[in-house]
Amino acid sequence: MSDIQARHPMPERDAKERARSFEEVTLGYDDQTALAEANRCMQCKRPPCEKGCPVSVRIRDFIGQIVAGDLDESVRLLKERNALPAVCGRVCPQESQCEAKCVMGHKYEPVAIGRLERYVADWDRARPVEERSSLDRPSAEGARVAVVGSGPAGLACAGELTQLGHQVTVYEALHAGGGVLAYGIPEFRLPKTILNEEIAALERAGVTFKYNEVVGRITNADELLDSGFDAVFFGTGAGLPTFLGIEGENYNGVYSANEYLTRINLMKAYRFPVYDTPIWEGHSVVVIGGGNVAMDAARCALRMRADKVTIVYRRTIDEMPARNEEIEHAIEEGVQIKELCGPLKIEGRQGWCTGLEVQQMKLAEPDESGRRRPVTDGSKPFVIDCDTIITAVGTGANPLTADATCGVELNKWGYVVADEDGRTSDPRIFAGGDIVTGAATVILAMGAGKRAAQAIHADLT
Repeated sequence: MSDIQARHPMPERDAKERARSFEEVTLGYDDQTALAEANRCMQCKRPPCEKGCPVSVRIRDFIGQIVAGDLDESVRLLKERNALPAVCGRVCPQESQCEAKCVMGHKYEPVAIGRLERYVADWDRARPVEERSSLDRPSAEGARVAVVGSGPAGLACAGELTQLGHQVTVYEALHAGGGVLAYGIPEFRLPKTILNEEIAALERAGVTFKYNEVVGRITNADELLDSGFDAVFFGTGAGLPTFLGIEGENYNGVYSANEYLTRINLMKAYRFPVYDTPIWEGHSVVVIGGGNVAMDAARCALRMRADKVTIVYRRTIDEMPARNEEIEHAIEEGVQIKELCGPLKIEGRQGWCTGLEVQQMKLAEPDESGRRRPVTDGSKPFVIDCDTIITAVGTGANPLTADATCGVELNKWGYVVADEDGRTSDPRIFAGGDIVTGAATVILAMGAGKRAAQAIHADLT
């Protein structure tokens, strides 16, 4: 292919070497490669890629400034719409959003928008703090807004409100900011130094963060409003682990992916004993699920010195909801995938799990999700021997949501009922992200946070 037809690959660490290391897998573009990739952009008059971005980044313009050699302006254009470009450039599923609508992709490979976003954000990060692009903030004091949760939705909402001139305080239940970005996404995909720098940039712009503040226990929405806040935004995510409800889930050695990843990512169990966080290091690990969380858990297990890691999934690889890049990286690193296997029960001995009994499946007609429904093929169940099982089959709303939101309407699953702009049944309380939609992507949560911020601004002004 010519330079225009094929997009430029991003260098990666060798699979065998990286499988035992928590260092970042992908290495980013250098200046020459970024310029060559930016030159593939057709600079469409009405760029459809921008319609595929939940936070409406001016994609054509920031890429055009790379070509023009003005990276200062490129990063300014990025941060004008996206408070976390270095994060989004690494973890957003661009292939199903902005890049899916790229005109180049109709005939050739789409422009690597995410890689260019990462390149520009990292170029800015490499500069001294005082030289970095910062959020614009009007001089007006504005209203006081409390943001509950410092995950993607909360951070995007806080950043947008700050640019609109409001005073924002973020309440976070954990001891560090970032929500799922901190506890759920491994270091080798999103180094925490990068996340912390993005949060520090919001602090420099005027956002106040309060940690170890469990809204729903030490305070609630009504009390925040009574204390002087003009509005409250809930971006608390959907972090309650879901289990399968099969026999044996109480054995030692059985984890939810939430607990497993939180211990490793947020609590630094991978650096034990420097960080005093205990975790069971299994020799033969089975991960149940087929999404990005399952891939993260499986790849973490390899790096925690497991001899064998197997992903068990009821459908085939083609139906897996995980990003193709994450599946490919997992396989390259040595993770085995057993397709069409339905978990039946967990076997154990003396309180510890010893294996997962599964049923071979086959695919029938599509179900309500549009994917072909797995049904048993009638064969005899078999056991996969293992000493660790990690369940990554979804999450739900935290039961504290009802106490925190003080009578705001919830649906039957415990999620907040809110419209497209984040308005709830209480005109002073807004919500967005996974606590409204259920588990989704980082960038969709950020889009919800931005829209809610704009609605809050409209209502308060």
